[in-house]
Amino acid sequence: MKLTIERSAFLRALGHVQNVVERRNTIPILSNVQLVADTEPGGGLSLTATDLDLAIVETVVADVHQAGGTTAPAHILHDIVRKLPDGAQVELDSAADDGRLNVRAAHSKFALSCLPREDFPVMADGDLPHQFILPAADLRRLIKKTRFAISTEETRYYLNGIYLHAPEDAPVLRGVATDSHRLAHIEVPLPQGAAGMPGVILPRKAALEVLKLIEDGDVKGGGKSEGAVEIALSDSKIRFALSGLGGEIVLTSKLIDGTFPDYRRVIPVGNDSLMEVDCKVFSAAVDRVATISSEKSRAVKLAVNSDAVVLSANNPEQGSGTDEVAVNFDGAESLEIGFNARYLLDIAGQIEGENVCFDLSDGASPTIIRDAGDQGALYVLMPMRV
Repeated sequence: MKLTIERSAFLRALGHVQNVVERRNTIPILSNVQLVADTEPGGGLSLTATDLDLAIVETVVADVHQAGGTTAPAHILHDIVRKLPDGAQVELDSAADDGRLNVRAAHSKFALSCLPREDFPVMADGDLPHQFILPAADLRRLIKKTRFAISTEETRYYLNGIYLHAPEDAPVLRGVATDSHRLAHIEVPLPQGAAGMPGVILPRKAALEVLKLIEDGDVKGGGKSEGAVEIALSDSKIRFALSGLGGEIVLTSKLIDGTFPDYRRVIPVGNDSLMEVDCKVFSAAVDRVATISSEKSRAVKLAVNSDAVVLSANNPEQGSGTDEVAVNFDGAESLEIGFNARYLLDIAGQIEGENVCFDLSDGASPTIIRDAGDQGALYVLMPMRV
């Protein structure tokens, strides 16, 4: 293998693939990125990384002098290229019997120990019968507005991802995540071809990697549709294909093998005490009052009346604090309810409109939080004793 590639294009691609590589690996080959150079038109350099649950392949433009392939330590190669000067032309070459990858740029020369390409695992796609194209902005929204609610509790592994499905009662693609304390429920228009897809649980790592790829540059959708991502899935795997500033990218992931709970049962109905408040003003007040709350509970109490909400926190060791914010409240009587401040701020951070709406019932029941500027977003937050 012998080729020359522009440093910024190579660095961008390495940045994408090395995110998939775990820092600690018991299987040495999984610490490496596979590099394959192709002299065929449109070939270029393909970089592949996998952790056996998630695999990414990115193809970038390169001047290939000799076809071939090898594997090299992903994080070390990324660090080397990152430290090369801007605009440098990076030369890569390796011989099949040498076991080393030579990296040259200007006056810098490195020789990296490689592992045989034949040992690199291949993650087969299998049959992916459900295929559709989703606008990149919609996929970004589904992931970005639900990721904070993904559970990190390993014992309930079926909550360690985003539940993507096409409900029968509405023409939407819905993403739901919950950690049992809060729930995020986001909808986007149903893309053509997605009707009838199975409900799948997209793992946290795969979701965050897709989000990084979308946010890293202008997505062009695999050459088929501007600003779109091609998605193919089955009951066990999902594949995202996109292209942008870095090149053509395909990310394939196993899905979480489990049953997502019936989230509809925890979305309350009949919460008829409605509070609407300026989101930025409210968030700032929550943040201020939470300063005095205990690190363990982060509890903040809301006392809501006809025209204001009084936020308070009490810490026997540190003291107490209160703040007051004007609200529009449509409720039969005033009420008090406590929340974890961190959870409140996480949800407030997803609000795009100027105002945030709270559908309240009483101090012991779940609260619905809505974005006045986004009808497709809904959040549920469990109260806590304060």
